[in-house]
Order: sequence, then C-alpha cells, then structure tokens
Amino acid sequence: MTEWLNQSSWEEVNATLTNGSAVALDIKSSHVVTAASMFTVGVVGNLIAIVVLCVSKKEQKETTFYTLVCGLAVTDLLGTCCTSPVVIATYLTQRWPGGQPLCHFFSFSMLFFGSAGMTILCTMSIERYLAINHAFFYSQHIDKALARLALMGAYLLNLVFCILPFFGWGSNVRHFPGTWCFLDWRANSTVSASYTYIYGGVSTFLILVTVLCNLAVCVTLVSMRKKAMGRGKAAASTGSSRGRRFPNLAASAAEMQMFWLLVLMTIVFLICSIPLVIRIFVNQLHGPVQIQTGEKLDYRGDLLAIRFASFNPILDPWVYILCRKKLLTLGCERLKRTVGAARDNQARRIFSPALLAVLTACAGPQSTVAV
Repeated sequence: MTEWLNQSSWEEVNATLTNGSAVALDIKSSHVVTAASMFTVGVVGNLIAIVVLCVSKKEQKETTFYTLVCGLAVTDLLGTCCTSPVVIATYLTQRWPGGQPLCHFFSFSMLFFGSAGMTILCTMSIERYLAINHAFFYSQHIDKALARLALMGAYLLNLVFCILPFFGWGSNVRHFPGTWCFLDWRANSTVSASYTYIYGGVSTFLILVTVLCNLAVCVTLVSMRKKAMGRGKAAASTGSSRGRRFPNLAASAAEMQMFWLLVLMTIVFLICSIPLVIRIFVNQLHGPVQIQTGEKLDYRGDLLAIRFASFNPILDPWVYILCRKKLLTLGCERLKRTVGAARDNQARRIFSPALLAVLTACAGPQSTVAV
C-alpha cells in the first residue's frame, strides 16, 4: 500500500472502474517486497506469540489476561491473513484480483479486525485496571470464563457493526493506489457519512477508555512504589535486617517494570490507531466539499494513516507477549555480556601483553590493572 501516483492518474483510473478488476494499475510491482515483508513479520510474530502462550506455565494459562491476549493474537493473525495476500496479489498482477465482492470482503476485514483488536485491547486495559485498583472485586467476579465471554461478545458486536455496509448502511470503495478497500470516507450520502462518523466515534471511545485505564494503573503503580520505598526507609531507620527490606524492594521493581510495559503498550497503541481515526473524521468532514470544488485530495495522508494502522497487528505480539519479564531479563543479560565482551576485546587490542606487564610492575604487587 505504499505506491505513490499523481492525483490525476489515480482519479482517471478510478473513474473508469467498472467491475473493479478490468483496469490495469500503474503501480510498481517491486513494492511487493514491502507488502510481503510486513505480511511475513505479522504472521511469524503472531504465530510465535501463540506458541509462547501455549507453552506458558499452567498458572499463567488459567489467568484472565492470558485468555484475552490469546484472543488478540488470533485476531491479529486472522486479520493479517485476510488482507495482506490481496495487496500482494494486486502488486504482482497490476490489477485488482477480484471485483466488488472482494472489495467488500477486504473492507469488512479491515473494519472488523481493526475494531475487534481495539475492543480486545480496551478489555485488557479494563481487566488490568480492575486487577490493580479493585483487587477484591476482581478476585470475586473476574475469571477465565468471563474473559471468554468478553471475547465472544467483542466478536459478535463487531461482526454486527462491521457487516452493516453490506446492507446499504455505509459503502466500501477502493482507495489510492487501488490496492486496498475501506469505507468511503468522502461520501456524499447521509447514510454512508453517518456510518463513517459512528465508526470513528466508536474507535475514539475505545482509545479513550484504553488510555484512561492505563493511566489509572500507572498512577496506582507509582503510588505503590512510593509506599514500598517509604516502608523500606522506615525499616532501615528502625534497624531492621536487610533481609526484611529485600521483599519490598523486589516488589517495587516488579511494579515499575509493569509500569513501563504499560507505557510502551499505550504509546504503540496510540501511534498506530490515532492517525487512522483522525483521517476518518477529516476526510468525511472536508472530503465531499473538496470533491465538489475540485480541490486536490490528500491521498498520501490516507496511505500514511492506513500504513500506521497496519503496523498494529505486527507490533502487538512483541509488545504484549514477547516483552515479558523473563525475556526482558534474559535479553538484558545477553546485552550486558555482549557489551562486556566487546569492551574486553577492545582493551586487549589497546593494551599489549608487554604494556600490561609494565603497568602491573609499576602499580606495585598489591595493585592490578583492570582490562
């Protein structure tokens, strides 16, 4: 989806579309490498995430959070498999590989898997908020069965909502440069425009709830860390043993690690989701007038927004699954060993054995030179 055409070229092609596949597209087939690479990374990443979940410890599999993450990984995997092959085929053949039915299916896949992923992420944020801020309520009412019910509800609601364009409420069209379909977000029809606004409004609501829940959890974790540090200082002032202070310090470190993970989750989610939501509102507000007055349309802005959204299912498995404490700790240890080995090698190159012997002799028998 990253090919640039000039405005007149795309509008000429778009105006002659009859069955959606008869007109050749002026796009570079070499760009198929980018589309294929994104498809491969997305599929491999989500498959690795699913495998990691399957081999996790039993106590982790039984958690509510595990169930939601598994649903997210499956959703991202299916969304990638339903859309990317069509884009790749379009680049290879220089033609849309199907007519309007394929366009409807592609647009539905974009709408459904995008909103379903947002819904699951929002549900995960709510689950974490209840677990941290309302632990008693969480322990009494939230379990794995409820998480499964939440996933089924999310799929059902988004299925009903995103299938409405098939019945005339909203319309699906191909977008520049002809390799993808989505809502007609410059529609003149009141019904189509209303559906576009509703879809954008629902996405905005999900983003706001996700951000607010994550911020609330972050504030709580910071407060817990401060209290733990306060208890540690109080224990130190009263002469408590170091062994009694270590549990508080360990708990504080784990809480701060979760804090930074939540920050990373929120940042990635916002970067991937907000550009498309903004584009939906901007195009529907100003697009019809621009078309009537003959103004140039910002096709590049459309592509940039959809590109950001396409990275979300690629990054999700790495952010929510692979960036866990154990893997992060292992990665940090390997990085330290690599840096240490590199420093040792550099020191050996700088200090020859003869020079080291001289320095050692000058330093005296009780001193050593660290390399």
